[in-house]
Order: sequence, then C-alpha cells, then structure tokens
Amino acid sequence: MVSNAKSTAKSNLFSGLKYDLPASIVVFLVALPLCLGIALASGAPLFSGIIAGIVGGIVVGFASGSHIGVSGPAAGLAVIVLTAIQDLGTFEIFLLAVVISGIIQMILGFAKAGIIGYYFPSSVIKGMLSGIGIIIILKQIPHALGYDKDFEGSLSFVQPDGHNTFSELYYMLDFLSPGAIIIALLSLGILILWEQPFIRKRPVFQIIQGPLVVVALGIFLNLIFQSIPQLALRADQIVTIPVAEGLSGFVGLFTLPDFSQIANPEIYITAITIAVVASLETLLCVEATDKLDPHKRVTPTNRELKAQGLGNMISGLVGGLPVTQVIVRSSANIQSGGRSKASAIIHGFILLAAAMSIPRILNLIPLSSLAAVLFIVGYKLAKPALFKKMYQQGTAQFVPFLVTILAIVFTDLLVGIGMGLIVAIFYVLYNNYKKPYFFYPEKHEDGAPIRFELAEDVTFLNKASILQTLNHLPENAQVIIDATNSVNIDQDVIEIIEDFRQNAQYKNIKLEVLGLYEEKKPKDSVRDFAQLVRNGNGANGKLVMQS
Repeated sequence: MVSNAKSTAKSNLFSGLKYDLPASIVVFLVALPLCLGIALASGAPLFSGIIAGIVGGIVVGFASGSHIGVSGPAAGLAVIVLTAIQDLGTFEIFLLAVVISGIIQMILGFAKAGIIGYYFPSSVIKGMLSGIGIIIILKQIPHALGYDKDFEGSLSFVQPDGHNTFSELYYMLDFLSPGAIIIALLSLGILILWEQPFIRKRPVFQIIQGPLVVVALGIFLNLIFQSIPQLALRADQIVTIPVAEGLSGFVGLFTLPDFSQIANPEIYITAITIAVVASLETLLCVEATDKLDPHKRVTPTNRELKAQGLGNMISGLVGGLPVTQVIVRSSANIQSGGRSKASAIIHGFILLAAAMSIPRILNLIPLSSLAAVLFIVGYKLAKPALFKKMYQQGTAQFVPFLVTILAIVFTDLLVGIGMGLIVAIFYVLYNNYKKPYFFYPEKHEDGAPIRFELAEDVTFLNKASILQTLNHLPENAQVIIDATNSVNIDQDVIEIIEDFRQNAQYKNIKLEVLGLYEEKKPKDSVRDFAQLVRNGNGANGKLVMQS
C-alpha cells in the first residue's frame, strides 16, 4: 500500500515532464544571474547565492506543497544580510543565524502561522505582481544597454550605486555599449517571435524554449564580438560564477556555520528578523503565485513555512544565503509552461550540475540576453489589460491596486505591500460603514414600519454605520431591529441599541427588538441585553417602547 502510494506520487511528480523540463531550463537561466547578483549585493561570497538557489530548488521543491512556486535567495533580504554580516563580524557567524531562522520558520509552520497569507486583499496582490513587473522592466533596461552597476534582482528604488530606478535610466546614457544593445535587441526579437501563435503551435518550439535560443545566441555573439573591439563585452556585462578546479575545489566553495557563537544574543535577533521577513515574503509570493497558476491550485501555507524553514536550515549549514519563494522565478516558471513542482526541483539540479561542470560556459552568457528574457517576464506581470480590468472593477479595487504599484516602484516590495494594504483596509472600513445600513428620511412613508435587519456577524466595524442610521431615523416612526439571523453581536453594537432605546422616547419612536434573547447567541453580552429586553417588556422577548 505504501509502495503504491509512493510510486503514484512519483508518477504524478514527473507526469508532466515534457512541460516541466523546458520550464526548468528557463527558470535556471533566470535564477542564475539573480543568485549571483543578490549574493553580491548582500556582501556574501558569490557562491553562497548559487547554494541558496540549489537548496531552494531541490530541498524546498521536494518539501513544499506549491505546484509552481520556485524558491531561492531574495532581493528583499539583501540589505538585512549585508547589515547582519557586518554586525556579526563574519559570514560563518551569520550562517548560524540562517540555520536558527529556519528553525523559527518551522515552528511558525507548526503553529499554523501560514493563515496570515490569506488576509492579503486580491487588489494588493495583483498590484504587487504588476509593480514587480514594472520594476523588472525598469531595472533591466540599463543591463540591456550595457550599464551594469546595479545588482541583478534589485527591486528597491534607492540603489547601492547612489542612484535610483529613474536616475539610473538617465545616467546609463553615458555608458551605452553597442555590443550589449545588439544582443538585447536580437534576443528580444526572438522572444517576441516565440510568443506568436504560429510558432507556439509547432511541437518542436514547445520543447525548445525561446530563452534557451536567446542564451545560445548571446554566447555565440559574445565570442564573435571578442575580436571586434567596438562590440566586445566587458567582464561586468557577462555572468560571473566562481570556477573551481576539480571536485575538491568545488566542495571547498561550501562553508560551515560557526557554532561556537551559539550563545551570542545578536545571532537570535538576526535570526528572528530573517525568519519574519522571509516568511512574509514567502506568504506574499504564495498568494501571488496561486493567482497566476492557470489551474488555480491552492498552496498549503503552513506546509510552505515548514518547507522554507527546512530550506533555510540546510542552506545555512552548507554556506548559502536565506531563501524564500520568489515571484520572479515563479512567474517565469508559470509563463514557460511549468505544471508541477518538478520544474523547480529540476532547475535546482541543473544549477548544481552547471556550477560543477560548466562554469566557464556559463561565464560567457551576456547579461543583456538575460535582460531580454526578464523584459518578457515583466511585461506579462504588468499587462495593460490587467490595469483596464482593475479599473472596471471600481475604485475600491483600483485604488489599492494602483497605490501598491506606485509604492513598490518608489520604495521597495514590503513597504509597497504595506501601503497598499492600508489603503485596502480603509476601503473595507468605509464600505462596512456605508453599505449595509443607511436610511433615507425623504423616502420614508409615514405610518410604514422601518425594518432594520442585523447581519449574521455584527462587529465594531458596523458601529459607525448603525449609529448613523439610528440617528437619522425620523420622529414618530415605528422601528423594528431584527437580530433573528445574527449569530454574533459585539457589545459595542448592543450599547448603541440600548442608547437608542433610551433616546427613542424623546422622538416618539416605537421600537421593537427581535431575536436578541435566544440562547443560540454565543456571546454573554447578547444574553445580558436579552435579559434587559425581558425586564423592559416581558412580552415574548420583544421590547416595545413608546413615549
């Protein structure tokens, strides 16, 4: 029975291999420069980024419940990592903090903290996707034109080179590289061609992905341009991965944490910071990735936290950066046709094999080729059709969506999400205030009862709207407050109704309250008010007041 279950799981994992294998190659090509760029920005050894990419693909890939999410080092942690390495003194001590952060994430997973991920509004998540798409395009333009001062994978508005996202676009004009521009334009042309229906229909082009052709062309042109001084690419315009001589040299690129610092309190502060930020980024990415999934599968978030925790423990133990689920790689996986987590796992193995066996070939890949690949990824995340669709859904959806985009572009990912969330919560409170309860006195017919039905769950969020409604009731009215279908009523709301009961006699309002006395109400406050109702009238649970 157990062996049958295992074989079934294995067949399911690799049943879509014809889709997952080509997608895994694209994810590998996207992930490679991002791993290196984030390690460089973090002040860590370059190979630590590759290790994190390998662990994120293989370890997290197997442990995760996400079908199309891809994990690896995240740009959002780069500043935290850089500061932590400087404060702790050595990279080995920092690795111990990564291991402990993984343990904390696993605890969060078992504590079912993953439910937090379900509380991000759809408008904010879609704004996050579009914002990241725009940032990808803006950040890759300098790389496409040959100016490569900002690290690959950067998402922050303010850059380490002293510029920001927009000033960099102006500054790069003084450093244009003809060779990089030619490669970028040809690569972009090929990728656009690959997206055309007459190309996509052919089976051979479903197997041979456009990004792979683009990278092969980039390597070929890089070799040709080396003999043409005006077109030759500089060392900072191509991928730079550490080259190890033999197996022993490769093993030497891995680093062990310094366990002698286990009692250092600063390590635990760093570990908690990494665990919280990495978990939040992962949960945001999970929500976004599930929305992009064409099959609309739902990732178990508590399992995802456990998987990320396991990944960070292992990454820290072997010398890697912290990992999270990453939207750039995940969206590249989806756009390339990945259907199961096999693509994430295979991309990890490809990254491992390539780093071991062909680092010199990888070091021929122009960054301008990869910039073209990321242009397509960014465009698909921020399609104009999505803006139109969100606008048509009304201001309550469009405004948080737009605020999230602008905030991400002009700050960073987490700040942008926070600002979008604040605006979305404002609209929730505003709609809760005005939508369910409002009475128009000019439409009221004299003599007709005003029926005021409470919802199933009435919380303090409804307090303002109920208060406004009761205050606007006309004099000499007959009012029925019906709580028959209410399961939970906050004490705040009960107090408002009681205050209105006492005030009604001054307006000659006849008030009837239904359903507050029943034992099905779970809250003591409801039963207390029911007792008040009985004491006030005593007739079948109804309160009738008339001055």
